[in-house]
Order: sequence, then C-alpha cells, then structure tokens
Amino acid sequence: MNESPVRVLLVDDHQLFRKGLRLLLEQSPAIAVVGEAGTVASAVALCQETQPDVVVADIHLPDGDGIAAAEQMMHDNPDTHVIFLSSDSDFRLVRRALDAGGRGYLLKDVAPQDLLRAIDAAEKGDVYLCPEIATALVRDYQQRDGKPVAAPPRLSDREREVLRLVASGLRNKEVAARLDVSVKSVETYRRRLMNKLGYTSTAELVRHALREGMIAP
Repeated sequence: MNESPVRVLLVDDHQLFRKGLRLLLEQSPAIAVVGEAGTVASAVALCQETQPDVVVADIHLPDGDGIAAAEQMMHDNPDTHVIFLSSDSDFRLVRRALDAGGRGYLLKDVAPQDLLRAIDAAEKGDVYLCPEIATALVRDYQQRDGKPVAAPPRLSDREREVLRLVASGLRNKEVAARLDVSVKSVETYRRRLMNKLGYTSTAELVRHALREGMIAP
C-alpha cells in the first residue's frame, strides 16, 4: 500500500513565486499542495482549515512576521511542521526561526532537490538547513562573545560515523542501511550523541559536524 503524500501549505506574498513553487512541488507524487497564502492572517486561517503536514513559509509577510505566524500555526496544529524559505540570510533571523520550532531554513536560490529533502525531513520531525545557513550558524556560534569553542567530548568511531551520516541529511532508516544495523540501534546512537554532546536537536548535531570538519559546508 502506498504512503499518503506529504500535505504542504505554501506561504509567500509573491503570487508568481508561489505558483512556480507549486508547479515544482506537484511534480513529485510524494507531495500534495493543499493551499497557498500570501499573508499572516490567511496563512493561519488556511492552516487551521487544511491541517497540512508541512508549511513552507517566507519570513517577511506584508501584514506581519512570518516567524510569529509559524508559531501560531504550530500552536493551533501540533502535528504541523514549518520550514522557512527566504531570501534573508541574517543569522539572527535564522536563530529566531529555529528557536521558534522551525524544522528547516533554506534560501530561495536553493536547489529544488534540497527543498524536497527539507520537506521530507520536516514531515519526519527532523531539521534540514541549506549549506549557507548551516555555515553561518557555525560561524556565529564560534564567534559569540569572542570565546573559544570548548573541546567536545570524545566520540567512538561508530558514534562519529553515525553523526556524520545524520548530519549529511540521512534519515535513521538510511543510516541503518549504510551501517548494516537496526533502526533501533541508530536511534540509540542518536540519543547517546545528544546526551554526550549536550544537544537537543538535529540542527545542533549538524552544526557540530560542520565545526569538526566531518561534513563539508
């Protein structure tokens, strides 16, 4: 039996951009676009009406803040995840978006396959960042307060390999196949990595892997 497509709501104030995005996404049988909105008010109302799995939203909307709108949508619809697709690379906005619960942040010149990966990751509760944003967050982390980054805890070879694969964007099932272990084992390794490194999200694991040179920015 085929899985149901991921139900996506598009939020952007540029109608032409939305239409192009819709045409792009609807080429994938794994995605069903359930609606479009161009304002905060219409986005919140349409999200409540359609109950999408994923919202792809811009940061700047004509009647308000896209991040605040995302928080409202996620509050009203706990099963809905939001990824941000914006032309704004200001890391302060990126941090706000992720702190608000965003499951991804991509720039509008991103490759189509990256957007598809981000939607897939968000639907599964993971986080996806385009390389430019991931690099900016790492630099911000390194330079904050002018303090050096403390040496991380020592990881085993297997933990490092799991971290590298997870940070590369692979899902647990894909990591398990690469390492010839069970999905449950991968989940255990991820929890162990989170605890050992003191992180609470996949985005933090990605930043750690970038900082340590385990993946390319």
